[in-house]
Amino acid sequence: MKTYRVFLGLGSNLGEREKYLNRAVSELKKLRDTTIVWASSVYETDPVGKTDQPKFLNAAAEIATSLPPKDLYTELKAIEQQVGRKTSERWGPREIDIDLLIYDGLVFEDDHVTVPHPEMERRKFVLVPLKEIAPDLVHPISGMTIEELLAACEDGERVVQSYHKIII
Repeated sequence: MKTYRVFLGLGSNLGEREKYLNRAVSELKKLRDTTIVWASSVYETDPVGKTDQPKFLNAAAEIATSLPPKDLYTELKAIEQQVGRKTSERWGPREIDIDLLIYDGLVFEDDHVTVPHPEMERRKFVLVPLKEIAPDLVHPISGMTIEELLAACEDGERVVQSYHKIII
């Protein structure tokens, strides 16, 4: 069974933000045919898009999985519900958000999932934690590394390393 190198973005800006991130990681550990390889530090970030909401805690994680992209996406959405996600407003506040960022260099899109994530190269809150765990990871469309994408990113939002740590 082939194993794929996959990168996820995690975020929370409602309630006990750190608790939601840790619960999401706990649920990821239970996924069949999946192992958590690495998780970044947690970063506090300003909201993007809809700015009249609380600050986010964001992190990135690398997993090894044999789940195909559609199945993994379905599992990630189920984990969000298990962890307590109730909100669904685009760019709105949320208890937990788990985004599929890069799936082993695959370029894929259907009605539900797009990989690589279409906004990641324009968002420091994604790139900063991802650079911590995979600076040399290559974006499958641009051909740039995460470090290069971050250097070129024009997003002016504040991303500050937090004292919080994800428990893996």
